[in-house]
Parts: sequence; structure tokens; C-alpha cells
Amino acid sequence: MEIIYGSLLKDADAVYACQFDGKGGITPIDINVLATPAQPFWQHLDYHNPKSYQWIMDTDLLPELIKAGLAGESLRPKVIRTGDGTMITLRTINNNESERPDQLVTFRIYINAKVIISSRHRKVHSLEQVLSDLQNGIGAKTTGHWLVEMIDAITDEVGNFIEDLHDNLIELENMTLEQQMPGRGELALLRKQLIILRRYMAPQRDVFSRLASEKFPWMSDEDRRRMQEISDRLGRELDDLDGCIARTAVIADEIASMMADAMNRRTYAMSLLAMIFLPTTFLTGLFGVNLGGIPGNEYYLGFSIFCLLLLGLILFVAWWLRRSKWL
Repeated sequence: MEIIYGSLLKDADAVYACQFDGKGGITPIDINVLATPAQPFWQHLDYHNPKSYQWIMDTDLLPELIKAGLAGESLRPKVIRTGDGTMITLRTINNNESERPDQLVTFRIYINAKVIISSRHRKVHSLEQVLSDLQNGIGAKTTGHWLVEMIDAITDEVGNFIEDLHDNLIELENMTLEQQMPGRGELALLRKQLIILRRYMAPQRDVFSRLASEKFPWMSDEDRRRMQEISDRLGRELDDLDGCIARTAVIADEIASMMADAMNRRTYAMSLLAMIFLPTTFLTGLFGVNLGGIPGNEYYLGFSIFCLLLLGLILFVAWWLRRSKWL
């Protein structure tokens, strides 16, 4: 790689641009600083920024195949190897304000032994820890080490979100055990978040496995070993996701059963009321016909006696239903 002057990177309007010092720290790149072959440099871009997008399209540092991916056309987790570099697309949790975590952020990286060029639109919060370590002099020393640190931070973020979903799931399970109905849409949102994570984290685990197994020249054996550990950890989290998705199905069945039981109880109560008042309805209908000869129609206590008769009939039917263990 030829020496790159900071002035050539200035037009990218990067979120941040820096060069590793080989000791775990970084030095910022500005127009008066060189990005030399001695140590790799990292440029982080927002591809929705017109200047950054134009720089990606025009720069000679990137192969033509990679430019479209870095400019936002790559969504699903995957690895594309081209020449001495590799394009990696990853998804992570969206911890940006006023946005849902399951609206995953896409993070794209082009990496080789000397260059890291990453792009995103929405902020990737897990990168803050990686950048903080570099600024404090305890971060990555090589591009392969940086990739492992970054993927480790992303996987931690995913794991924390899965733990939060698991806690929400336990809360819903406890509510159903206590015969309480969860809020409208709570279970559907939880299940949607679990399924979205499962959809994107499964191929992401495959990406990690490939990075661990292939002999990329810019990754050391230690980097590959740690990458495999991260892949295994994400695999265990995927197993937890599968279990949580199955448990949401059990909760949905239990909620449906609770609703059916509630409906059956209401229907049963209405049926009993109908049985209690059925004889009285018959009598009131019979005595309500507008024909002569109705007993007691000329007796001044006839209506009172008839009401008492109806009350007695209601009490008798209620007693009979209770004695028959229907009530």
C-alpha cells in the first residue's frame, strides 16, 4: 500500500479516522498526518452522508465489488472475500434513542492487513467500547485483533438484549400462571423480537465460524481461537432463542385456554340464568294473553299473589340447580 496522506481522507467526512500505534492505542488522522504502511488505519463512515458516500464511490482504496456493499446495499450477515481484503456485513442491536432494539442496525466492514473501512447509518453503540479501549491505549494492535474485539462487543450487546427478552418472557409466564392476562400486544411483540433475532443471528454465527476457520492472512491463530469462542457463545444464545420462541407458543396456548375458559364460564352463567327464568317466562307469557277468563284478573291481590308465586318458583328452580350441583 502506498503512503496515504490525511488530506486524501479528509474528503470522506468520516465519523472518526485514526491509525493504530501498534501498542493498543491510536493516533488521529488529519490533513497533516500520514497513514503509513507501518500501522493499519481505520476510517468509520456514515454512508448517508453525501460526502462519505461519494468518497466510497471514488476512492481507489476499495475494490469495485466492495463499494456498493459499504454504501448500504448489503443487509444480511455475510462474508465476501476479494483479493487480500474481506467485506463483512453484520447486524447488531439498535440502542439508539426513540427506536426499538429489534430494528437492527447494519454494520459493514472492509478489512485487510492495513486498512479498516467501516460504514453504517444508525449509530453502532457497541463500537464505543472498542474505540474507548483504543483511546485508552488498551485496545487492538492489528486489524484482526480489532475485528475480534468489535465482534465480541456486538455479541455481548446481542446477549444482553436476549437476557432482557428472557426476563420479559419469565414475567409473562408468571402472569399466566396467576391467571392474569398480559397487556394487548405484549406477547406478539416479544415473539416478533425473538424471531427477528433468530433470523439474523443464525447467519451471523455462520459468519463468525467462517472467520474462525478460514486462514485470513490478517488474523493470527489467537484471533481465530477467540473468534471460534465468540461463535460458540452466539450459538448458545441461539439455543436460548429457540427455547424462548417455543415457550412463547406455550404462553399463547395458555392465554387462548384462559380466554376459552372465561367465555365458557360466561356462557354457563347465561345458560343457568335462562334456566332459572324459563318457568317464570312461561307463566308471564301465559298470563299475559289478552283473553277473558284469566284467573285472578278481578281480584285486587291477584297481581301480588302472582309475583310471590313467580318468586317462589325462581327460588325453587335455583335450589334444584344447586342440589343438582349445577350452581
